[in-house]
Amino acid sequence: MLKEILSVTGKPGLFKLVSQGKNMLIVESLIDGKRIPAYSRDKVVSLGDIAMFTETEEVPLSEVLEKLKTKENGQPASIDPKADNDTLRKFMAEVLPDYDRDRVYPSDIRKLISWYNLLINNNITEFLAKEEEQASSKE
Repeated sequence: MLKEILSVTGKPGLFKLVSQGKNMLIVESLIDGKRIPAYSRDKVVSLGDIAMFTETEEVPLSEVLEKLKTKENGQPASIDPKADNDTLRKFMAEVLPDYDRDRVYPSDIRKLISWYNLLINNNITEFLAKEEEQASSKE
């Protein structure tokens, strides 16, 4: 599911992939539903391709979002993304205890929380693909 959700550099929020043109993507904002083109010069990243650093490995964003959803019982985050840095680090330690404190900045945690809230508010709650869920349940 997260493969179709995109972040476009220079544009606020997240976007859903609607269509693909010759040299552009047509994306729809999750904030206001407006459709805009994202050209090949724009840096577009799928949420499915993002990972967070931990002390031992990189954890896919889908797993981090799933842990956040479990912590918040499927509700929007209980913490304000604009909270102070120490509060954000403490919150992140509760979600992902072994996150790399040197390479994961407070701005990254703010972005994670705001993306999570945006996804939850748009009823996008399936963060793990079915194959990933089955693999993690077997472990």
